[in-house]
Amino acid sequence: MKKSLGMVEVISIPAGIEAGDAMLKAASVQLVTATAVCAGKYIVIVTGEVAAVRSAVKAGKEAAGIKLIDDLIIPNVHEQVPMAINGCTDIEHMGAVGAIETYSLCAAIIAADEAVKAAEITLIEIRLGRGLGGKSFVTMTGEVAAVKASVEAAQGIEEVQGLMSDSVVIPAPHPDIAKALF
Repeated sequence: MKKSLGMVEVISIPAGIEAGDAMLKAASVQLVTATAVCAGKYIVIVTGEVAAVRSAVKAGKEAAGIKLIDDLIIPNVHEQVPMAINGCTDIEHMGAVGAIETYSLCAAIIAADEAVKAAEITLIEIRLGRGLGGKSFVTMTGEVAAVKASVEAAQGIEEVQGLMSDSVVIPAPHPDIAKALF
């Protein structure tokens, strides 16, 4: 997986599709996801080399114009983040579970990236606004101390201040809850 991740969030689904098309035509990037999310928004997420992702996001922002809600570039994204956005994480062992809820899609991605860089955890999923009224959440698993450290690190980053809704660490989740998470 490439080292950079970029995203645009648009208030209009047609404008979001157009922005995604512009992003993919502007630079050599790989599409992670392009999808409608709650409250009639559309997101496009790409990965690639830093310069290519910057060019793609710039093109997406220009295409979206006044319908742009937010954008994001993480130059050195952790390799688990794109997989967790698509719910493609392979969980070998379910340990403690951490969950972080945000009011912003970008905040969830930033929080997830910080969490996975802070301690040895596995991201289970980054759910971006689908069926959540515009909220997003991140789930993770690992040893109790690592999950606690990851949740605390995610909560402490400046970019997500005021955008965190709630969080929890469950040291020993019931097997049915653990199974429901992936």
